Amino acid sequence: MSTIVVNEIFHSVQGESTYAGLPCVFVRLTACDLRCSWCDTEYAFYEGTRREVADVVREVLEKGCDLVEVTGGEPLLQPSVHDLVAALLDQDKTVLIETGGHRDISVLDPRVKRIVDVKTPSSGESHRNRTENFEDLRDGDELKFVVQDRADFEWALDMIVRHDLERRCPLLFSPVWGELEPADLANWLLAAGVPARLQLQLHKILWPEVLRGV
Repeated sequence: MSTIVVNEIFHSVQGESTYAGLPCVFVRLTACDLRCSWCDTEYAFYEGTRREVADVVREVLEKGCDLVEVTGGEPLLQPSVHDLVAALLDQDKTVLIETGGHRDISVLDPRVKRIVDVKTPSSGESHRNRTENFEDLRDGDELKFVVQDRADFEWALDMIVRHDLERRCPLLFSPVWGELEPADLANWLLAAGVPARLQLQLHKILWPEVLRGV
């Protein structure tokens, strides 16, 4: 019977992506093989409980929400994530999966919507980006750049041009929380003329004191 290690499951408002503002059930899986300098979910590196996939799906269904995001940690580290995603899709859920982008996304169910985090230099993990993933992007996927400073922003612009990312899928830009003023990033985007969406991690604005489950 398929099992998976889960850090937390919670019902909240989607804080990012083109689905921002919608009710969403989050399934956060345990473990990550990256150590981004500005990571805000370090508690998911090790904490978690091994559960049957069927039990996880049952809990998600009890929340009564049509949108589900599987995140981490790095969800693609656990092979049984494919069983989880397929089971949720078979229940007619819209399923998002957020991945660090350093692992092969082509192995995922074609019905899932993939949000791929392209690691910028300030993360300390930009050398891990799997650029082969760009060729596999399709309708419904999104690329996310978390920006800490102007150097990150210029690096992201170069990646967009070099890999022709504008035509592949929606582009998302997030300022590192507490490190970069959102207005500065907004001004940079406007001046550069990048057809990208500025996202502000809505959950942190709504519940700034809550560190988990939002």
